[in-house]
Amino acid sequence: MTPHTNAFDTHDHSHCADTGLARAEEILATRKLRLTPVRRQTLQILLQEHRALGAYDVLERLAAAGFGKQPPVAYRALEFLVEQGLAHRVRRLNAFAACMHPETDHAPVFLICRGCNALAETPAQPVRAALEAAAQTVGFTVERTNIEALGLCPNCKAAA
Repeated sequence: MTPHTNAFDTHDHSHCADTGLARAEEILATRKLRLTPVRRQTLQILLQEHRALGAYDVLERLAAAGFGKQPPVAYRALEFLVEQGLAHRVRRLNAFAACMHPETDHAPVFLICRGCNALAETPAQPVRAALEAAAQTVGFTVERTNIEALGLCPNCKAAA
């Protein structure tokens, strides 16, 4: 997925998954790390849809692919992907989503559709700048942000 692709637009998800896996392999190779089969499958599961998935949803899909049914299988793979910047934890949903811009160090804003749970990751620079300016007025230093906005995607808005 290119940075300009809108996750809410209809597009070829297999292209997102293929591109995401290839980028992940390149990024990890430079760090002398690798995607084990279970990590690769976990990332592929996350990349296949533009929505966040809970750990047990991932575990069910991993089990269907022959990777076992023990929760640590999913949690270890998800933890690795988050640590390496290949996935994000979406706290509001207690779920995980593939990072669409893993080659950059960033803190995105997540746009979450309350109708269909579709998820878009968008750059947070303007939002973070406004937050830091507001914090500065009271002498507060922002060290970490996790910005999640809930609303309706174009499809759900049109259907409402």
